[in-house]
Amino acid sequence: MNNTIKLAVASALLAAASSANAGIMIPAGDWTLDIGGNVNAYYTSTRQSGSLVIGNTPLGLSNDAGSTTSNITTGLLPNFLSVSGKTRQNDLDVGFTISINPGSSNTGPLSGTSQENRQAFLTFGDASWGTIKLGKDLGIYASDAILSDMTLLGVGSGAGALAGGTTTLGRIGTGFMYADWKSQVAYSSPNWNGFSFTAGVTQAWNGSGNTLRGGSEPAFEGKASYAWAGDFAGKVWVSGITQNMESLNDRANAWDIGANVNVAGFGLTGYYGQGEGTGTTILFNKGYAGTQARDSDDWYVQGTYALPGVGTKLGLSYGQSTLDAVNAADAANEEENTMWTVGAYHPLTKHLNLVAEYSDVKREVGVLEGKSKTVALGAILFF
Repeated sequence: MNNTIKLAVASALLAAASSANAGIMIPAGDWTLDIGGNVNAYYTSTRQSGSLVIGNTPLGLSNDAGSTTSNITTGLLPNFLSVSGKTRQNDLDVGFTISINPGSSNTGPLSGTSQENRQAFLTFGDASWGTIKLGKDLGIYASDAILSDMTLLGVGSGAGALAGGTTTLGRIGTGFMYADWKSQVAYSSPNWNGFSFTAGVTQAWNGSGNTLRGGSEPAFEGKASYAWAGDFAGKVWVSGITQNMESLNDRANAWDIGANVNVAGFGLTGYYGQGEGTGTTILFNKGYAGTQARDSDDWYVQGTYALPGVGTKLGLSYGQSTLDAVNAADAANEEENTMWTVGAYHPLTKHLNLVAEYSDVKREVGVLEGKSKTVALGAILFF
């Protein structure tokens, strides 16, 4: 299984109830190919109330909030089919990954499923000096936040509106920013007794739903982490992003810090992030009011417990994302989004997890308010 999927399984549930340890390995001459991925689907029932709808990004106003919607949909993770290859040539470890990511939701009675192509990258390097990556993959900033979110193997928010998208939102926008999938050139260091770092340049991002442009310069992203094993295992990390907003003659910046620890079946995750001009939910979405940068904050806490013998992972999490107004005239655009989620993730087999979740979301924009309560039942299979 490719590295992103491995990280998703390992981090999302903090030694998840079950996970695939490898995909389908195929020797092919000088290469070893790895075909892996996941398939997931959930039945969801969402009750909306208030004057705002809470759905797939971009979050927006709606006149039909106040009803119950049922969907059969993909969760926060899209379905993945990934082909990876690796070889050792001229004292270099060389590899590649290409993936396709179809959704499980129909976009209409006569249409098929929506699809994304999130990964297409190559790597080369050596254990002695590190690895260089070129191509499209998960962004660097805030990546550990989403990979530590227990709803990564479930649904979270966003199941009740705009059905037909490839994924739901999980805790995106109610505790952390979306790392997204970006074209990049990145360097990852070797692992020095648990410490490692990644630094890279990524494609300049435009603000969603507005005319802001990142311009001709790339963004710069980086993260550093320290992980340790043992009876009291864990990881701490920091990451950041900076991008020139050329049309505004300004620079948008964000940073975060997080940690997770695991002991005797218990897991605890804490996360906090802060941005200036980086907006909310999606990077650079609503980051500015005119030419003034809005401040934003994201945080969540999460506790999990694996039942002895049974292996079922029980989890409870709460998080909040806020976007400040720059002045009184901008007060109508001030946002606060919160969500608490309770979930159970049961390993029916080594590769198959049954999932049950309940998520309660509250969204406030100025004086408007919306609430969303979602029950999700389904399964996710890794191979």
